[in-house]
Amino acid sequence: MNNLDSIEKLIQKDKYQVFLFTCRATVPFNFARHSWFVVNKKGVLSRWEICWKADELKTNWGHLYKDFYPLLQGIEMFFFSKKYFFKANLLSFIEGGPDSVAHQMTEFIEASPKTYPHCYKYSLKGPNSNTYTQWVLNNFPESKMRLSWNSVGNNKV
Repeated sequence: MNNLDSIEKLIQKDKYQVFLFTCRATVPFNFARHSWFVVNKKGVLSRWEICWKADELKTNWGHLYKDFYPLLQGIEMFFFSKKYFFKANLLSFIEGGPDSVAHQMTEFIEASPKTYPHCYKYSLKGPNSNTYTQWVLNNFPESKMRLSWNSVGNNKV
């Protein structure tokens, strides 16, 4: 699923939804992927991810950020560049009502500032964005969400 125009049509304000996105990693590591979640909690949208930068916003916990970038924007093509960004790709999503896997994932992701063990660690090989994403996915195998093969760091959970 690569068409971001259709994603806005997928958002339902009466459901819980978790969207898994990726984009290329920053040059010169753009052979690999950067992953993040967009969470829809009954119409309230937020983006959750690990970034190599630490302590840049009030909505972060070490390297774990909430809403550092716009929901559907990829990361910078070049370190410290605020001009060029990679295109985001939707890998998959899950949705449901109360007591669904999507609701449980939403609550789990929102609690991750207190539960994710690597908030204050970052390495290009991992822990990194893909380690965080895989950590969430490992706790919800029934979601059937998967990272791509070039998600470096997803084996560091």
